[in-house]
Amino acid sequence: MRVLGLETSCDETAVAVYDGATGLLAHEVYSQVDLHAAYGGVVPELASRDHLRKLLPLLKKVLEAAGGEQRVDGIAYTSGPGLVGALLVGAAVARSLAFAWKVPCIGVHHMEGHLLAPLLEQAPPVFPFVALLVSGGHTMLALVHGVGRYEILGSSLDDAAGEAFDKTAKLLGLGYPGGPQLAKLAERGRPGTFEFPRPMTDRPGLDFSFSGLKTAVVVALRGCDLDEQTRADAALAFEEAVVDTLVIKAERAVRQTDAQALVIAGGVGANRRLRARMLAMGERNGVRVVYPRAEFCTDNAAMIALLGHLRLAAGQRDDLAIRARARWPMTELSPPSGVV
Repeated sequence: MRVLGLETSCDETAVAVYDGATGLLAHEVYSQVDLHAAYGGVVPELASRDHLRKLLPLLKKVLEAAGGEQRVDGIAYTSGPGLVGALLVGAAVARSLAFAWKVPCIGVHHMEGHLLAPLLEQAPPVFPFVALLVSGGHTMLALVHGVGRYEILGSSLDDAAGEAFDKTAKLLGLGYPGGPQLAKLAERGRPGTFEFPRPMTDRPGLDFSFSGLKTAVVVALRGCDLDEQTRADAALAFEEAVVDTLVIKAERAVRQTDAQALVIAGGVGANRRLRARMLAMGERNGVRVVYPRAEFCTDNAAMIALLGHLRLAAGQRDDLAIRARARWPMTELSPPSGVV
């Protein structure tokens, strides 16, 4: 089965085609970073309009690379969570094409796509595995038993890790997107100059809280001369605090579940310090640590097309309604019959 996937949940416009027999055939991503940089963050109305401009040209390009629309057997689109206006662009295009081409269509969960993105790789993890989803809007640990079968072990009680990165980057005078710029600045930092807490690691449990970490940075920098070196030192201390916290919680999760594999998914999963620390933790515990390729850590349509294939091939279908959900708890997901 060959599935076309569309992703428009936030500030990336993405299209992909996935074939169940041969794998990913083609994919393209257009980033709106330059558009939103002047505003210091994503402007929802501008994001929606840019999806309108970019989606059809990307669609044409990907379909040509994959052999044409006549070979598409189904369509999947991101139905949520995300910015409603942006989601509606992809949903309307997907539903319209499915109606015109007389193929089944399904709206899928953006976060579920991230959790299953490692299945795009040549040596995918075997169910069950623990997944750490760490992005701008979500930080969550889940035990993944199969498609649609997720046991939430812990989640962020306030700011997600990626959100904390972006807010701290703004405090340090960095532009948008803040996370990657903070990580780059941290490379020039001096270890030990600042020391920030590892939130909620001094008590049992797998939940996260990063809002206080941002406050700790504000307090530490109060009265300091914010020259380039001081900013780099603070960036390094902050990044180490976030990474250490994520590693400690992930290690607890794999020990509690006796999991043999740990998947790191989401945009923050591209952070090099996090990858190195997680790999070292995996070696200590005899656990395989799996990352999607960097291009599949951030928002992309390859994971949406893959997830759509898994659900459509199992017989799951949507009706003609166009669905867009700003909020969509993963606890509401269920497995399609025939998929384990």
